[in-house]
Amino acid sequence: MKTENRGRKTFIMFLLAFLIGFFVVSVVEVLRSSFAPSGPGPDVKVASAVSTGDLTRAPLSFADLAEKLKPSVVNISTTKTVRSGGFRSPFGQGSPFGHFGGDDFFERFFGDIPQRQFKQKSLGSGFIISHDGYIFTNNHVVEQADEILVKLSDGKEYKAKVIGRDAKTDIALIKIKPNDSLPVAETGDSDKLRVGDWVMAIGNPFGLEQTVTAGIVSAKGRVIGAGPYDNFIQTDASINPGNSGGPLFNMEGKVVGINTAIVAQGQGIGFAIPISMAKSILSDLKTKGKVTRGMLGIIVQDISEDIAKTMKLKDRNGVLISEVSEGDPADKAGLKSGDIVTEINGKPVKDTHDLLLMIAGFPIGETIRVKIVRDGQEKVFPITIAERTEKSEMASAQQSGEAFGMTVQEITPEIAHHLGLAIKKGIIVVDVQEGSTAEEVGIQPQDIILQVNKVKVTTMKEYQKEIAKAGEKGGILLLIKRGKATFFVPLMR
Repeated sequence: MKTENRGRKTFIMFLLAFLIGFFVVSVVEVLRSSFAPSGPGPDVKVASAVSTGDLTRAPLSFADLAEKLKPSVVNISTTKTVRSGGFRSPFGQGSPFGHFGGDDFFERFFGDIPQRQFKQKSLGSGFIISHDGYIFTNNHVVEQADEILVKLSDGKEYKAKVIGRDAKTDIALIKIKPNDSLPVAETGDSDKLRVGDWVMAIGNPFGLEQTVTAGIVSAKGRVIGAGPYDNFIQTDASINPGNSGGPLFNMEGKVVGINTAIVAQGQGIGFAIPISMAKSILSDLKTKGKVTRGMLGIIVQDISEDIAKTMKLKDRNGVLISEVSEGDPADKAGLKSGDIVTEINGKPVKDTHDLLLMIAGFPIGETIRVKIVRDGQEKVFPITIAERTEKSEMASAQQSGEAFGMTVQEITPEIAHHLGLAIKKGIIVVDVQEGSTAEEVGIQPQDIILQVNKVKVTTMKEYQKEIAKAGEKGGILLLIKRGKATFFVPLMR
């Protein structure tokens, strides 16, 4: 009997021990599964996102991608000679004291101050696009440089020379002669970028080499007033001085943009040139050292709400032809003033900027199909692209009220009232481009142009006519009214 009781107790204790052990193991497993990360680890996630091209998944780390791409990014340092000191009239070349001798008046008193030269150094970035040393960067990084030094990620340094530059897009191609084959940054397709895609920038902000920043594409097709072919990618990946010319990568490790501009007053706003634009001019930069662009020979304007109503248009898409240049491709094909361009090769045209980008992208000699609306009827014209020359660019700029880097327009009653002008009719400067000829001589927005080469101008037609005449002579003399002061300003091409 005692033996049976002892066996029963032993069995019960064993059963209790088993149940307690099972309970403890179950609780531990539940707790472990609750706090453990779901799915594959960080390395697996990064590898998956990169290899599959899944740009919608945020990587847990950019480390592997950055390590792979850094060798293709270079540091660019430049040196250029700058003159300083000496005498310069505070009014530029167009001194209001012309009747006292102009700059000569000041030269008598301050002309003995000697000019000095000094070396100005600056930093930028770039990325290698060929094993033999071709490198993309920004034009403003290497423009006017006496010496260009390229430093690779391994510390090796090479002198570089400029192969080609394009100020209008701020793109430059430079070349070094390496001792060995170089790592190359693979270029992608910026047209496939979507707002919200992850991107990564590598460069040398403030001279801090091989800095990696990341963010997303904030917007596409931004026009920021940098040039006629503005089409920037906006990103919140940190871009600072020194990043200029460096690459913007997608999560596949391909270059989708060239970091170019920042907004000084803002944070998280940077701009990059689409790599597709850079690739489209690469051949010209390599073979010619400059970019040859096409043109149709038309002056166009955006369709305002009033124009749309007057012409009974369904919407404001397209551009209105205000003038067709005689003898140019559009004229030969049969386009007329008043036609509305709606499509190029089947692709809709939204506005004048859109049209400019489209035409610039076609090679010289290619025939395109231009759809227009004339008197409510759609027509299609085959037009062969011709080369854009300085003369054609000048004519276009003059017609649109742009020349010497300043934009002008007729004074309207609304403008006169808003600015409190005593003059109710004439030409007023509305914008002056930084670094332009107009800025160099001191012209400012709200200056009123009274004369061009001593001929009175009160309408845009008169102004354009005199500017065109002056362009043939190479320079003009403007009579400017600023506040109560009136003075002459010379402008030379």
